Amino acid sequence: MSDDRAAYWDQRYRERGFLWGTEPNRFLVEVASDLLPGRALDLACGQGRNSVWLAQRGHTVTGLDLSPVAIGHAEELARQAGVVIEFHAVDLTTWQPEGRTWDLVVLSYLQVVAEDRRLIHERAEAAVAAGGTLIVIAHHLDNLTAGVGGPQSPEVLYTCDDLIGDFPGLSIERCERVLRPVESEEISGEAIDVLLVASRAAR
Repeated sequence: MSDDRAAYWDQRYRERGFLWGTEPNRFLVEVASDLLPGRALDLACGQGRNSVWLAQRGHTVTGLDLSPVAIGHAEELARQAGVVIEFHAVDLTTWQPEGRTWDLVVLSYLQVVAEDRRLIHERAEAAVAAGGTLIVIAHHLDNLTAGVGGPQSPEVLYTCDDLIGDFPGLSIERCERVLRPVESEEISGEAIDVLLVASRAAR
């Protein structure tokens, strides 16, 4: 299954270039702008737009994504931006974190079924260091009927209840349904996302 998913995303990235542009996600900017620089882990990093922004703000960044094509684009984007980032093509369903060593863990727009989602979220939680922050940005289930764009399969869409239940070891600071303006040649309107911010208590 992971090979099929990698092939699917590789093809999308080959055909469409930078699918979501090169600017960082608006909600990441909102939440992370005031965080002190540290070790940052960008899971499902795609073509690296969030990784590059974090590196430009002084974080030491590692980005992981299933698609080797996306990783190639991310490496080129980092070169153009003049930042050094460690990127790897990794299947997050088999990835194991180093332990609680990351000051910031970001997971944006992961599109997997519930079983894989819970597994990946468990490992993302395990990666957060003492005093560290976790940020999850995802397509909300409501987007299927009330928003624009995004995946059309309810199996890969989330709600706040889904996310809160996935991170029992962290303190949930924020989990809410948020709106994101979308303007392109194909669609115009507001996408509905879900944003979670959580943290692990400092030692």
